[in-house]
Amino acid sequence: MTDYKLASRRNFDRQAAQYDTASFGRHARALYPVLLAQLAQIPHRSVLDVGCGTGALLRQIKDRWPESQCAGVDLSPGMVESARSKLAPHTPIVLGDAERLPFPGDAFEAVVCCDSFHHYPDPRAALSEIRRVLQPGGVLLLGDTTAPAGLRRAINLLLPLSRGGDVRLYGPSELTALLEEFFHGAVCRRIHSTSLLAWGIK
Repeated sequence: MTDYKLASRRNFDRQAAQYDTASFGRHARALYPVLLAQLAQIPHRSVLDVGCGTGALLRQIKDRWPESQCAGVDLSPGMVESARSKLAPHTPIVLGDAERLPFPGDAFEAVVCCDSFHHYPDPRAALSEIRRVLQPGGVLLLGDTTAPAGLRRAINLLLPLSRGGDVRLYGPSELTALLEEFFHGAVCRRIHSTSLLAWGIK
């Protein structure tokens, strides 16, 4: 059985030093402006970045909204080290698991999750935890990778053989159905052949 979390941790530890400039970080970087544009439309005096990686998106959030209280969590020690180098000491970056978030309930007005949801072995556990740490009325903004339906099915059959920790690519309707189990007003739309943007309200 594939240990997806161990594979993800090892893969992103290897990538951390180059992720902000290398081709393997390009898809995530393309989602930053999309998520920032959505975040601009909601109250967000407190923001948690789940799967924060190198902290590049979180730093853009802090630069644009310096009054917001921000935090990040990531499974990879290498990514956490990179994020802390950008954001310490005023923005806590925590080593942790999306399925067991190390934060109290009702702590954040917004949660962003950029290009990491397809790495989660138990997506319902992650969504339940995100809901727990959101304040009532808080919003989850999620950007992730996808593929056209036929290709996505083939990729998902092969992902257990991957060493990168990828678990599953979702289509818009599948991700919407997942979000609807935990959030009101869940919406997921394709913004590119390889990108999804989704959101839901606690």
